[in-house]
Amino acid sequence: MDQRTSNLLDEVLGLDCQTDRWALAGRVVAIEDSVETSGSFILHQLVKRALAPNSSTVVLFIAFAQPFSHYDRILRKLGCNLAAQRINNRFFFFDKLTLQCPDVDERNSHVSGLVALYGEIQETICGLPEDSRKNVTIIIDDLSIVEVAANGSSDYVLDFLHYCHTLTSEFDCSLITLNHEDIYSSTEKPAFLLQAEYLADILIKAEPLATGLATDVHGQLTVLNKGFNHGQMNSRNKMRNFHFRVKENMVEYFYPGSRN
Repeated sequence: MDQRTSNLLDEVLGLDCQTDRWALAGRVVAIEDSVETSGSFILHQLVKRALAPNSSTVVLFIAFAQPFSHYDRILRKLGCNLAAQRINNRFFFFDKLTLQCPDVDERNSHVSGLVALYGEIQETICGLPEDSRKNVTIIIDDLSIVEVAANGSSDYVLDFLHYCHTLTSEFDCSLITLNHEDIYSSTEKPAFLLQAEYLADILIKAEPLATGLATDVHGQLTVLNKGFNHGQMNSRNKMRNFHFRVKENMVEYFYPGSRN
């Protein structure tokens, strides 16, 4: 853990602990945001933490939302060079911006879509050195666009989510997903979103302030840690709520009323 920039989110997720093991290993993290309050900055911070110099974590980033150049530009501002990490085989980028699954009626040809993507992910993990296979983090940005790629078939997205979840037990890797919750505000939540919430050991919601817009506060985070942290029950296993402000090269986190 890089102590120089430890913050409230790190503390809540256990990333401030001095251990050789990645704090999120074997865990599922579901991030939900809205168009008004994006939670992408959480993904960026987790990528930075996973790729810290004193970490051995390998990141598999499944990008449906943005090209590599987008993430590389943002992470460089945070002090992390994704291009260099790709060369070092610690960052694997799956560009799926143009992924289009076959028509839902063409079930036999569906193997060229999400099932094939799962095969790529599994093959990448199996191709890593043995000591790296237990230090993998899979990040999906984001699930709502996966549904678009699947021609609106939430069943296909649910299957893909289940496939990826099996990797957490098979390789003890972590799975982190982002989803835009508010696009389903006028309809019933799809099964894959409910399942993502159910499978999550940690649920993070980025929401606008209940009191409306503020110049020095961009939103609030609610973090629900539902499980055990490596077999030990502690204060992290509860709900925490705090505010955040996104800056050019960092994010500030603070409790309501703690700033003058």
